[in-house]
Amino acid sequence: MIQSSAPLVEIFSDGACSGNPGPGGWGTILRCGEHEKELSGYDAETTNNRMELIGAIAGFEALTRPCHVRLTTDSEYVKKGMTEWIEGWVRRDWKNSQKKPVANRDLWERLLELAGQHQVEWHWVRGHDGHAENERCDALARAAIEAGRAAN
Repeated sequence: MIQSSAPLVEIFSDGACSGNPGPGGWGTILRCGEHEKELSGYDAETTNNRMELIGAIAGFEALTRPCHVRLTTDSEYVKKGMTEWIEGWVRRDWKNSQKKPVANRDLWERLLELAGQHQVEWHWVRGHDGHAENERCDALARAAIEAGRAAN
């Protein structure tokens, strides 16, 4: 049970891929009051959907106690997955509506476990539409791809 006095933490996350599959990056911003933290990462061979999920996961993994979380993403896949689809997937033993295994199950299970420790509001914003934090997360994700490519 999340305490009503739990802090409000805003998480903004985005993922990007150069090719799909291909090199990918994710960017996340955490904000609690006046405090802000930026995170990002790289994967040499991945998909856009995996990067979107990992961006959200990284935000939750950075939290050190139960919080009221407002997560904002431009990924309908992440938002709808957590708010519309996941209950059915779990009920059907991680099969989608076509009775096929759910893609990225490993990440969905991690995200479900992490989100379950918090009171979460899921918000979607249109990507590349001027939302300041979403644009910053996209820039972090793309910078991670470039840095990862340069290191290889």
